[in-house]
Parts: sequence; C-alpha cells; structure tokens
Amino acid sequence: MRTAEHIWWHVYPLAACGAPIREERTPGDRLRALLPWVSLAAESGYTGILLGPVFQSVAHGYDTLDHFRIDDRLGDDAVFDEFVSACSYQGVAVILDGVFNHVAVEHAWVSQNGPIKRDDQGNPVGWEGDGSLAELDHSDPRVEDAVVEIMCHWLERGIAGWRLDVAYAVPRDFWARVTWRVREKFPEAIFLGEMIHGDYAELASGTGIDAVTQYELWKAIWSSLKDENFFELEHALGRHAEFSSRAIMQTFIGNHDVNRIASVVGEPKAALAAVALFTLPGLPSVYYGDERAALGVRGQGAEADDPVRPALDDLDAAGDLAELYTQLIRLRRAHPWLAEATLQVAEVENQRITFTAHAQGNEVATHLSLVDGCHAHVHINGEHVVDFSR
Repeated sequence: MRTAEHIWWHVYPLAACGAPIREERTPGDRLRALLPWVSLAAESGYTGILLGPVFQSVAHGYDTLDHFRIDDRLGDDAVFDEFVSACSYQGVAVILDGVFNHVAVEHAWVSQNGPIKRDDQGNPVGWEGDGSLAELDHSDPRVEDAVVEIMCHWLERGIAGWRLDVAYAVPRDFWARVTWRVREKFPEAIFLGEMIHGDYAELASGTGIDAVTQYELWKAIWSSLKDENFFELEHALGRHAEFSSRAIMQTFIGNHDVNRIASVVGEPKAALAAVALFTLPGLPSVYYGDERAALGVRGQGAEADDPVRPALDDLDAAGDLAELYTQLIRLRRAHPWLAEATLQVAEVENQRITFTAHAQGNEVATHLSLVDGCHAHVHINGEHVVDFSR
C-alpha cells in the first residue's frame, strides 16, 4: 500500500495500556491490552497503527533510555513480536515513534561521553530548557549511525516505518542521509515528520520524509467550529492546498499533545471535524478515543498531558460518532485518490463552507453548516454519500 493511502489509528501506548507514568515503576506485559483493539481497528478500516513511544524510558516515553529495548512497563521483545504479528495478520501496519532529537539525561550517552550536545561548561544542553532531556549532537556521525541502526533493527522486526518526533528541530541533511541509508535496506519504509509551524512541505523536500504533521489545518478546523467562523478555515484550506501540491500532509484533529476535539467544540461539531478530516487531501490519523468523543483538556506541570492520554479501559463504548468514523474511513478507503487531490473552496460564510477535492476525474464536495444545528453533507461524483445532522 502506498504511503498516501494509509489511514492511521494513533495510540499513546504507555497510558493507553495502563502503565504507571510517574508512579512507582511496575514491569508487566501491558502491551497485550492493545491486542483486542487491533481487531477493532482493522474492522473499522484503519490500515495502520501509529504507536507512541514503546522504548525503555524514565517516565513518559519521550525520555528514552534504550532504543533497542521495549519499555518493561509494556513487556519485552516477545510481547512486542506478538503485537506486530497480530497486526500483520489483520493487515494493519505499525509505525513507531522515533525520538531522535534528545534522550533522557540518565541515558548512558550522557555519562559516557556519547554524542550529546553540550554547553561551554560541558553540561548537556536540555531540550527547550528541560534539564531532564539531553539534546543529541547531530553533527556527530555517531548519532547518524545509531539512528540508522535503531531504525533498521525494528524494521527487521516487522514495523512499517517511523514517526520522527520533533523532526523540525533536527538538521534537514541529517534526515536526508538517514532515510537514504535506511531505504537502501528497506525501500518501502515510511517516515512521518513532526513539524509545528512554518512551511510544512519544506520539511519533506529532499529529506526523504513522506508526510508532515499539518498543525495549521488542525488549529483552523477546531477554531473555526468553536468560533463559528469558517473564514478561518477557508484561509487554512488555501494554504493546505498549496502545501499539498508539494508534499503529503499528515492530517489530524487530535493527538497526544493537544486538547480533545470533543472537549473543545462538543460532540456534534466534533463530527463535522471528522467529516473534514476524511474529505480533505492528506494522510489522516485518528487519535484513540476521538472516535468515541473522548474528553480531555491539558493541564499544567508534569501531569499536564494526562487528561488527553487516557487508558483504553476508560474510553466510553462506541456510539453514533464511532459509526460515523467507520463510514468515513470506508469512504476514504474506497477513494484513495483523495490523499493527493487538488482542493478548492467553493463558497464560505461565517457558518457555512463548501470545499471540493478533485483527482483522476473524480470530485468530492463537502458542505459543513452550523446554521440551526450541525450539518455535514458529502457528495462524490454527484452521489450523496454522507448526511449528518444534529
């Protein structure tokens, strides 16, 4: 399957599987808690699972201690192999979260003269001022060699590719060399790069990165629904069209770092956000629980992210929104050309917007309205395929 045709279910495994994040560490085979959800993901039509950090770490997973070891709170190599095999059996690809910008300050590289960026006094440079995270020195060839080795190790174990955490903070030529070397052994490897602001397509240019997180579109979707101002979305769609003409955008309305869409706009408007997600160009990913109208608003301090990273056991049963997601995923699977379609806004008012996507002689027309409730209508080549009103 081509990269652009995938639909990802995004999971933050430590919290999703009920692992302690800051409490006393208790090893276990918690990754097995995801196994029943693999079948549900496949039945819903997802083609892949995007896993947040699974490597041995200090606390939240983005503070890595050992890239070659599964976090003992989730299990071991055997448990991971069982998970990947279950996904493969169901036809579901797996992408891992690669944190290659920084490591935990407790990482052996810090104390053993490894490839760590240091200040004039020889102290490790903290990532964005966080003293618990030590930045890697990407000018040191040992970092490149290590990242290539790590990536190939897990690709050999059956994964499909990598999400590159804070890819925007790593030199572009570093990614170009790494992706080229990895694809010498694994030509089909997928690379998704995280970028927050700026020219998203630029990150993909010449780096070997397949798709880039489109935060600007995410913000415009929820903000335009919350404020009932679709002119904001119109502006973002114009930029999304331009970015998409040069690279594939990873589109989303939720992830492990942002407030839950249902908490921000309410469930009916969250349904409209989902319709937009699946009828726009890009590589859509769904953050676990958003399809079930999960709630959560980020807080402050060390526990800020906890509300948006729940345990799977805490998610509500599937309801009407989940049925809409399944409908939209099947629509997207039936029309994979949408990923690289051209995009135009046909009409816009404060509470109404209609946009169209075209490719290969096909057209999807999406109409969203906040007049007298929440309404979404989608036509494909003139046929009415989605009708939502609440």
